[in-house]
Amino acid sequence: MNWYQLLNPEEVISPSLLFYKDRLESNIRNMVSIAEDAGRLIPHVKTHKCSEIVALQLEQGISKFKCATIAEAEMLADAGARWILLAYQMVGPNIQRLFRLREKFPHVAFSSLVDNEKSADDLNGFSAENNFTAEVFIDVNNGMNRTGHATDESILSLYRHITKLPNITLSGIHVYDGHIRNPEFTDRKAAADEAFEKVLPLLDRIKAETGQAPMIIAGGSPSFTVHAMRPEVYLSPGTNVLWDWGYGDRFDGQPFQHAALILTRVVSKPVSGIITIDLGHKAVSAENPIENRFRLLNLSNYTVLSQSEEHGVIQVGADAWESIQTGDVLYALPYHICPTVALHDFATIIENGTVTGEWKITARSRRLSI
Repeated sequence: MNWYQLLNPEEVISPSLLFYKDRLESNIRNMVSIAEDAGRLIPHVKTHKCSEIVALQLEQGISKFKCATIAEAEMLADAGARWILLAYQMVGPNIQRLFRLREKFPHVAFSSLVDNEKSADDLNGFSAENNFTAEVFIDVNNGMNRTGHATDESILSLYRHITKLPNITLSGIHVYDGHIRNPEFTDRKAAADEAFEKVLPLLDRIKAETGQAPMIIAGGSPSFTVHAMRPEVYLSPGTNVLWDWGYGDRFDGQPFQHAALILTRVVSKPVSGIITIDLGHKAVSAENPIENRFRLLNLSNYTVLSQSEEHGVIQVGADAWESIQTGDVLYALPYHICPTVALHDFATIIENGTVTGEWKITARSRRLSI
């Protein structure tokens, strides 16, 4: 029997998100092994948004976490995390929500990102009004051009500006290089090294002015194994815990197993050579072209023709069409697991081929209690 097949699929509605617990735990152990110290890991929870996975990571000695939303931060704090970086710049009402998080969880160390003086001033002003000190990391743009301050001389001015704000504490530097996706490790390492070198002048200046090296959080899943070779760097892989088709086929040298699938069923055979499954784009991430949204593990020689909200239309060969029956179970490996997980309220937990429970995808919501 293949690793993904269930002994009791009749207990699972479709489409449903499946988490394979033994593979998930293996991925966490491999993350720790690559880092060589669980204390170096700051895994991003945007991939799974699930308290039970946080608990498994805590059991493996991981004590620091990264997230993107206030809801994810609240989920983390509720799950027992005591050090949380909101890897996002706080603007608008989210500044106040961050303060409310600190009020609700006074035993948790929260920090966020800053990449410009105005945002730093806004956070400092609100902190002063509420009599607390905000911890921040300077978000550095070393090539992705999504967020972060450019690695030019003016970043030193931002650093000095932040250090003069009375209600801001600069905790370190955040460098995300998600644009580096070279398939071969040697090419990926060369690109990551070149991008990281752009940050060195800022690091040297901070060390010269403070007498100590700043905390550096670098990379994501693609460059995880590269930055693991820098002993002074904290690592923040995300997708590695579940692994998906997109990363699994693209990057060599990463020993992770696919630990999340979508169970889907054949719901119709409208004409010869065509089957329809109940896997629409409300159940699997649809930001990629139709041919790169999911891979069916127990069906070969097929073509995905179209997808609507609740349907996936697939062309198969004549022999396959004759043998496939309405109600047959298929297992889909998502190309991009992070937004796929966010489409589901629960994940069905699989252990040794058997359904053993459900875990709530708590932080798929933008707001929990705050």
